[in-house]
Amino acid sequence: MTEIRVLDESQYRDHHTLFRGTLHHAAAPDEVWEHARNSYEPGRSHAAFDGAEIVGTVQSFGSSLVLPGGAVVPHAAVSRVGVRADHTRRGVLSSMMRAQFDALDEPAATLRASEGVIYGRFGYGVATRGRTVRVDRRRAAVPGEATGRVRLVDRDTAGKLLPELHDSVGMKRPGAIGRWTGWWELNLFGNIKPDDNLVSAVHSGPDGDDGFVVYKVDHGDKERVLKVYDLCAASPAAWADLWRYLIGIDLVDEVEAWLRPLDEPLEWLFTDPRAVKVTEFEDETWLRLIDVPFMLAQRTYADGDPVVVGVTDRLIPVNTGSYLITPDGASRTDQAPDVELSVDLLGALYLGDTTFRQLVTANRATGSNPAAADRLFAVSEVPWCGTYF
Repeated sequence: MTEIRVLDESQYRDHHTLFRGTLHHAAAPDEVWEHARNSYEPGRSHAAFDGAEIVGTVQSFGSSLVLPGGAVVPHAAVSRVGVRADHTRRGVLSSMMRAQFDALDEPAATLRASEGVIYGRFGYGVATRGRTVRVDRRRAAVPGEATGRVRLVDRDTAGKLLPELHDSVGMKRPGAIGRWTGWWELNLFGNIKPDDNLVSAVHSGPDGDDGFVVYKVDHGDKERVLKVYDLCAASPAAWADLWRYLIGIDLVDEVEAWLRPLDEPLEWLFTDPRAVKVTEFEDETWLRLIDVPFMLAQRTYADGDPVVVGVTDRLIPVNTGSYLITPDGASRTDQAPDVELSVDLLGALYLGDTTFRQLVTANRATGSNPAAADRLFAVSEVPWCGTYF
C-alpha cells in the first residue's frame, strides 16, 4: 500500500529522477540538476512511497492566472506528474492528486498534459489551445515601416529584463500565467548551453521597452529554420515590429513559432498570406477550478439574461451545486440549473476557449438553452497562455 508524503529538500533529487524515469529519460547529470534543484519550492512536492521507495511524483509552482475581465488570482502550476511503470493503474496517481488538492492554497491549478486521456477524471479541462505556424521567409513581406527599434541583448541582460517585461506586458490576455523564478532558470537561461545559440531581442517603442522575442536557428541538411520560443508584445505595433525583425534575419529559410494564439492575425501581417502555414493545433492549458464559487465570482460576464449553471465535482464535493450567473457576477443558488456539466468541462469553458453550445452538441453537457449561458460567458479575446512548463 502506498503512502503520500510531502518531501523535504533532501528528497528532491530522488523525486526528479523518478519523474524523468516516467518519461523514459535517465537521471539528470549534475550540471542539469544544479539548475533543476532551484525550481523546487518548499512544501509543494508530493511523492507516493511504497515502503522506502518513491514510486510516484507530483509538484506545483506558485503562480498567478489572468481571468476574463483582467482580474489576476493565485494559481498553482502543476508539473512533474508521473508514476513508476511497475505501480501504474493501482490508484497511485489518484491518491497523489487528492493529496495535492488538499494541500494547495490556490483556488485554481493548471498543467500541461503529456496524454489527453488522463486529467479529465481529476477535474482538469482544456482551457486554452495554440497553433504552430511556419513562415516562408522568401515569400513573407511586411508592408509599411517599423515604428520602434529592436535590439539584441546578452544573456545576463535578458535574465534581468525579460522577466520584468513579461510581468508588465505579458499578463494581459485571459489564460496568461505569472512565471516564477525557476521557470526562467529551466526554460531560457540557466539550462541552456552556449552552443545552443539562444538569442534574445527586445523591442522599444515611444514609451520604452514593450516587447521581446527569444529564438534560435536550427541548421538542417537542406534548410535553416528560425524557431521562436517566446514572443511577447504590449501592442500591435510592437508585435508587428518583432515579426518584421524575425523575417528580416538573413540566412534563414523559414520561421517557425510553436503554440501561438489561435487568433493571432499573422496571415494578415504579410502581403502574401500564403507565406504562413499552420502545421499543428494543440491543447495548451488544462485548467482545474479548485474553489468553484470563488473562481466563478472573480471573472467578469457579458450582458445577458441570468442563467443557473449546475456543476458536479467528484473529487471536491463542496464545489457541487448550482450557481446563478448574471452580468454582475456569480453566486450559489437553490434554483434548478438551466445547464449542467462536470467541473472539468466548466474549466474548459471558463476562460472562453469553448462554449456551452459546443459541449451540449457533443453531449458532454446538458441544457435546453445553452446560448443564454454563452452570452454571459462570452469573451472579446481568445484565451492563451504562452508559457510552457
